Amino acid sequence: MAGRLPDRDIAAIRERVRIEDVVGEYVALKRAGADSMKGLCPFHDEKSPSFHVRPNHGLFHCFGCGEGGDVFAFLQKIEHVGFVESVEQLADRIGYQINYEGGGTSVQRDRGTRSRLVAANAAAHEFYVAQLREPEAETARKYLTDRNFDAAAAHHFGCGYAPAGWDTLTKHLLRKGFDFKELEAAGLSRQGQRGPIDRFHRRLLWPIRNLSGDVIGFGARKLFDDDTMPGKYINTPETLLYKKSQVLFGLDHAKREIAKGHQAVVVEGYTDVMAMHLAGIKTAVASCGTAFGDDHLALLRRLMMDDNFWRGEIIYTFDGDAAGQAAALKAFSGDQKLAGQTYIAIAPDGQDPCELRQHSGDAAVRDLVARRTPLYEFVIRGLLADHNLDTAEGQVEALRRSVPVVAQIKDNALRKAYATKLAGWVGWDDIQTVVRRVGEEAKRNRNGGGQAGAGRAPAPRQVVAEHPAARPNPNDPTLLPQRQVLAAALQYPAMAGAGFDALEAEAFTHPAYSVLRGLIAEAGGTAAGLGGAEWVNAVADRTEDLTVRALLSELANEPLPVKSESDIPRFVAGVLARTQEAWVGRQIAELKSKLQRVSSTEQPEAYFALFGDLVALEQYRKSLLTQAMGNHGDFATGA
Repeated sequence: MAGRLPDRDIAAIRERVRIEDVVGEYVALKRAGADSMKGLCPFHDEKSPSFHVRPNHGLFHCFGCGEGGDVFAFLQKIEHVGFVESVEQLADRIGYQINYEGGGTSVQRDRGTRSRLVAANAAAHEFYVAQLREPEAETARKYLTDRNFDAAAAHHFGCGYAPAGWDTLTKHLLRKGFDFKELEAAGLSRQGQRGPIDRFHRRLLWPIRNLSGDVIGFGARKLFDDDTMPGKYINTPETLLYKKSQVLFGLDHAKREIAKGHQAVVVEGYTDVMAMHLAGIKTAVASCGTAFGDDHLALLRRLMMDDNFWRGEIIYTFDGDAAGQAAALKAFSGDQKLAGQTYIAIAPDGQDPCELRQHSGDAAVRDLVARRTPLYEFVIRGLLADHNLDTAEGQVEALRRSVPVVAQIKDNALRKAYATKLAGWVGWDDIQTVVRRVGEEAKRNRNGGGQAGAGRAPAPRQVVAEHPAARPNPNDPTLLPQRQVLAAALQYPAMAGAGFDALEAEAFTHPAYSVLRGLIAEAGGTAAGLGGAEWVNAVADRTEDLTVRALLSELANEPLPVKSESDIPRFVAGVLARTQEAWVGRQIAELKSKLQRVSSTEQPEAYFALFGDLVALEQYRKSLLTQAMGNHGDFATGA
């Protein structure tokens, strides 16, 4: 059993791992000012990016849902692992040797459950790949070559073969030091009537990887008629690693192209992904053992988000049958902002991309994607296809069915454009009548009328009132200097330095800010010599209050209103002076109030002592104002 993780190793790993590289494997990040990057939050659904990463501080924070922390916290939340395992994973990532306290470097680490399952899947994949080269796998190799996939293609996508024999893989992995419970938990083995047996037998396999490239499961294709396992395709069952609604085959190959090109092509099978990539469409992915759903869509959106607006394209290669129509209608009725950027591509004669490449070559596959049809047009034309548009009766019925569908398009300009197109597709001469009818239907939808459930505005979201002391208003101008000086102390403690540590707790008038000031003092103040995530964690460790911890994470990641990093020292000096000046101003007001209550004739000593203090404070305040204006006046006042 390994010993305790030493703090020095945790700090060293945090220092060497770049948080933007780790987060960037799950979220497309774009620059958002000095030392700040942003993207769509992976922990809640959002339309515009509120998730920020601070590379120089090693921290992340979502201003939408409040999740935040260092690189270890991110890995814990995104991969559902414990702290120790997150440290071990990142140590493996950079090749760092952990010296466990009480164990030494030679101690065999007690790898976390997730790491053991990843290792088991990796070992299984290595075994399956080797088996594909064996004589027994001739049928599997022929299946690939018949579809124009050579050995290089099979290697690129990690194809393998599960051999005959009930426990061939299981025995191999047991000999490598894995136990049956681990193999069962990984979905590689199961309990048979006479003991542990393999999950897959005599099937062609594809590894399913997560965004980090780890093998987390397999998809298996039937090859033999006497194969009694149910289904042409079977997949690894749901495990700690493999959640079929949250993984996409090929995404490990496609993620960078998807982020760069703001485009994803969704196909239906493993060979379709291979065909697309080999034909040059390197943004193709497929769902694994389940229909393409909302979680898959959210995963792709996070990879495609641009700085300021959604401009990505989702291209579905549905079959041109009833199931394809139903899938298109589902996409149409979903997120309208996304639907406007969704396209449908259908190969001729109902072929899938693999068959199209096999029969017509790579150029035909590329042409299929190039000739994509906007989702709106595909759905509307699909409705019109059910009617005889050569007759007046057919035209009227077609309009009766399609006008409510066009009215569901929320973008006003796009809705009018499709209303005009609809008139032309139907052959209706009076275009303005169609446009007017669509507009009337859209208005009824907005007012809660129209078809049940179609176009109605969602019910108002219940707003829960917070305690006034729970979270300060970030836009309160009177509290802004306090907020910014706390952010500066958390983000740049060495720069805030003695000036911050000299600030009295009374300088912070909001209870939450005052609490944070106290926590910073308890952690040793800025003189503690810590920085980045280590410093923020040291402060956070001083409280169990989740509200305070959330505010701390928010301030530690909130971008300072500076144009470049070279402006930061001047800004910090200015906001320190401004915060101190506000506190001195309150002391001056108190002194003036006391002077009004003291008689200069009856209590001359007390009066002139207070007056002397007042003059000194006024001079001090004047110098602080000069300093504040000189260093802080050029910067924006908004956080």
